[in-house]
Amino acid sequence: MSPHHAPSAEALAAAAAAAQALAERCRDALWVGDTASQSLGMQVTAVGPGRATLTMAVRADMLNGHATCHGGFIATLADSAFAFACNTYDVATVASGFSIDLVAPARQGDVLTAEAVEFHRAGRTGVYDIVVRNQRGERLAVFRGRSYAMKGRTVLTPPA
Repeated sequence: MSPHHAPSAEALAAAAAAAQALAERCRDALWVGDTASQSLGMQVTAVGPGRATLTMAVRADMLNGHATCHGGFIATLADSAFAFACNTYDVATVASGFSIDLVAPARQGDVLTAEAVEFHRAGRTGVYDIVVRNQRGERLAVFRGRSYAMKGRTVLTPPA
């Protein structure tokens, strides 16, 4: 393509469709082995290049002594959304760190949604922002994850 011509709408649509299909295959490959997220009742409800949305219902066994959802479960939901978002490019990627601010409580029966969005990705590192809300759309937590892509490892072809 010459520098004077922008890609056609058809080429852009084909590239977007291929990126979406890759993200979905990566989601499926990760989900098979993610017994932690599965055991907590999480569901991946959306995925795309650099983004993911997961849900989780707050169960009685997730409550702390204040009868609210233990913050560790909220952090785990956000961390799982982060993992699915940063692994959408078929490059095996892990967390190098994260921070979370819990701003409101979740209660038994609440359905929590964690939406992860890529903020920045360059080289082997990335930054992702995740917001956790309840079924009423109330913000419960904000999470920022830092990712590190492992050299030579892919999501779709795990090591033997």
